[in-house]
Amino acid sequence: MSRRRHLLRKLLWAAFTVLFVIVLNFFLFRVLPGDPARAGLRDPRLTKQAVEAIRVRYGLDKPVINCFQSLNPLKLGDCRVNPLQTQFFIYVGNLLRGELGISYHANRPVADLLLERLGNTVLLIGAGQILAILIGIALGTVAAWRARTAIDYSALLASLLFWSLPTFWLGIILLFWGSNQLGLPIGGKSTPGAQFASLSAQLGDLLRHMILPTLTFTIVFVGEYMLIMRSSLLDVLSQDYILTARAKGLSKVQVLKDHALKNAMLPIVTIIALNLGFTVAGSVQIETVFSWPGLGEAIYAAVGRRDYPVLQGAFLILAVSVVLANLVADLLYSYLDPRVESN
Repeated sequence: MSRRRHLLRKLLWAAFTVLFVIVLNFFLFRVLPGDPARAGLRDPRLTKQAVEAIRVRYGLDKPVINCFQSLNPLKLGDCRVNPLQTQFFIYVGNLLRGELGISYHANRPVADLLLERLGNTVLLIGAGQILAILIGIALGTVAAWRARTAIDYSALLASLLFWSLPTFWLGIILLFWGSNQLGLPIGGKSTPGAQFASLSAQLGDLLRHMILPTLTFTIVFVGEYMLIMRSSLLDVLSQDYILTARAKGLSKVQVLKDHALKNAMLPIVTIIALNLGFTVAGSVQIETVFSWPGLGEAIYAAVGRRDYPVLQGAFLILAVSVVLANLVADLLYSYLDPRVESN
């Protein structure tokens, strides 16, 4: 019963957070200065009739929300209007149907535009995170096992250096180095105009384009995983049951594999789950540097075009991904360590 109550509480908090994000995401783009009908097009030749037609096309002629006329700084609406015909409730109704609005620039559904980019972002993030996790855990384990040696100090120095590097700066450095020294592509997902004779050739071209952005992701996150794994493993190795295992005559490999690593993985699991959510939001810089056609590059382009529906939809997806990552982290941690449920 305690586990069910814990699960229900976490789900309710996640649902409440998502509702708050939806409301905040809606009003955030309504308080920006300027006329949204002109912002996405910015054509000085537009007549008043054309602007009004655009406002009707995107539902901007309706009040934002009902029965808040007394607050007036946002011009929120008129109480005489049917609440279901206001922008807020239309927006919520569209969300329930999986609709995120229409792009001002592309004149296409935002959901279709973002779904086309989401797969590319997940592919890039997945490859970078898997490499960072494997390398970080391996380096952290070696550093903790050989604590206070030259190997430990070297790993610490490298991880602190990697963790402190600015993402966009590292991406630019790797871009110049990879293109000049290794002849790797400088951007995009595939070679423009290339005709591939087989699927393997196409996959090979994709992998060549993924090397530099994936390497950037890996370097940025490997330091964090290494430091956390080292600290967690050092704490576990100082416990009494590790001393007991050694006194029983178990080898160093058996102590490390059967007793230390399993318990040291708890903080790593939490950080991995959290980072998966924040990495989606943090992919803007890397995708912009390498012109990778993902969510980050779409957000950067939408900012320059003032394409508010695309920004609104992208921010909603990113915020929900962070909330879900936090939920997964909480559930995984409570599963791995049942003591968490009592808190």
